[in-house]
Amino acid sequence: MRMGPHALLGSDPEAIKGKKLSRSTLNRVGDFARPYKWQLVGFVLTILLSALLALLPPLVFKRLIDTTIDAGDTAEVNWLALLLIGAAFADAALALGERWFSSRIGEGLIYDLRVALYDHVQRLPIGFFTRVQTGSLISRMNNDVIGAQRAITGTLGQVISNGIVLVTTLAAMLILEWRLTLMAVVLLPIFILPTKRVGRKLQALTRESMDLNAGMNTTMNERLNVSGAMLVKLFGRHDTERDEFSNRAGRVAEIGVKNAMYGRTFFIALSLVGAVGTAMIYWIGSRFAINGDISIGTLSAMGLYVARIYAPLTGLTNARVDIMTALVSFERVFEVLDAPNAITDRPAAIELKDAKGKISFEKVSFAYPAGDTRLASLESATEDLNPATVLKNINLTIQPGQTVAVVGPSGAGKSTLVSLVPRLYDVTDGSLLVDDTDVRFITQASLRKAIGVVNQDPHLFHETVGDNLRYARPGATDEELVAAATAAQIHEVIDALPEGYNTIVGERGYRLSGGEKQRLAIARMLLKDPAVVVLDEATSHLDSENEHLVQQALESALHGRTAIVIAHRLSTITDADAIVVVDNGEIVQQGTHAELLESGGLYAELYRTLVRDQGPAPKA
Repeated sequence: MRMGPHALLGSDPEAIKGKKLSRSTLNRVGDFARPYKWQLVGFVLTILLSALLALLPPLVFKRLIDTTIDAGDTAEVNWLALLLIGAAFADAALALGERWFSSRIGEGLIYDLRVALYDHVQRLPIGFFTRVQTGSLISRMNNDVIGAQRAITGTLGQVISNGIVLVTTLAAMLILEWRLTLMAVVLLPIFILPTKRVGRKLQALTRESMDLNAGMNTTMNERLNVSGAMLVKLFGRHDTERDEFSNRAGRVAEIGVKNAMYGRTFFIALSLVGAVGTAMIYWIGSRFAINGDISIGTLSAMGLYVARIYAPLTGLTNARVDIMTALVSFERVFEVLDAPNAITDRPAAIELKDAKGKISFEKVSFAYPAGDTRLASLESATEDLNPATVLKNINLTIQPGQTVAVVGPSGAGKSTLVSLVPRLYDVTDGSLLVDDTDVRFITQASLRKAIGVVNQDPHLFHETVGDNLRYARPGATDEELVAAATAAQIHEVIDALPEGYNTIVGERGYRLSGGEKQRLAIARMLLKDPAVVVLDEATSHLDSENEHLVQQALESALHGRTAIVIAHRLSTITDADAIVVVDNGEIVQQGTHAELLESGGLYAELYRTLVRDQGPAPKA
């Protein structure tokens, strides 16, 4: 029998409420399944052959009872026995073949969908990731991909199998004795109604269990990372955390017991209806046999066949719900695949070779997009959809090798300004040029290869120090790693770690201090060897001594490179070739440190605040 509680659990009316079979979805499912068409053909053939083989034993028993035994033909008995044994081995081989085809198709679909999703999502603009809920996105890329795979190998397989078994068995029964066949089918409604009720109860319990498990997963993700564990310890909330987790886990356990009982009830009901159906066949069939209407062999065969029709009949009554539920997973996967990518390479995009590092902002304005790359099902329902203008009419030219400091109040648009250079966002109006070419006409790979960025909060992967450094240049030698780390004043720290450059840095680099992560990120940038360097508060976590060392390293490392530096450190600002003052998304002042101090205005106010907070800038 190819239907059980799992089939009922997969049929969620809430998930498909109001939905209809979409031809476009079916066509796209067909596109993904097309590479596996021969495996699908083999899958269906194995199911068909297995169903036909299952018809053989009752017919053999009929032959034995009606003819062979009465005739005393021992030779035919031997041949029929060998035929049954051969059919058993053939059925076993077909079962293995069906499983092989199923696994090949299913795992192949998972691979194709996961790779397609991962490739598409990681190429989406950074604005997409600032809006979506990461947990929901990961769930979509895992759970719904598996759901889509089950749609092909699970739901499709069940529907095809149930249909083939039902048609072949009913055909055989009708040929043998049509009256008993109709009587067996009449019993079906008696079973379907309670089965649907059990199914609805199982669905409700399963949804609650999934919600509770999701809540427990969220709790574990938040509490069992370094930051969460530290917060629990500092506030002494261990017992409260245990009790809250225990309550959820206890409810899941209760639901598990209920699910087990409802599932067992289903199987018992299925067994009962099969037993009642068989009893009816033998009861009425025996009377037919006594009256000479049918043979004893026919009666025996009908008794064996009748138990095979109830499970597929019941399964097919839920076929539409099963198929629609399965297609929902495909639709959710396609929703992510269809998320538009507003930042792509144009067909005529050129490679940026031997970048000089000239950067020009020409009447640039920017508003955070409200319509591009949105996926409402993964975003907060309360998010403001109106665009927010951040930069207005920016005109700025940075010559190759020049260091420009960008200063201004918090929220003035400094980080947004520098994020346009590697094309994390596209300008709304105007043009941004690198080496006199609009960045929209440069391939993203070559543009970003020429730009090195160190952010205020650098991200490190949960890998070794060496792996994090080689993310900038996978083929870098150990000597090159040491040279970059030495230039960033971090080599001695790395060398003192338990396994040196082979030390795991921990989640988000938690084993390192803020200043050490900053210097490691600077070393990674230096290893990249870009023509343009963007430092977004890259020295904010360094103490004065380490900052001075890193500034010395950067002075020599940035020689001949263009640098855009967002900083509050006096030393960084005063040493810059030019200073750009941004306020409310506009450039309000521009010049050297001396020029801006002399002219007064916002820069002078900011400088006086910095002097008061940090003390006088060190003399060169």
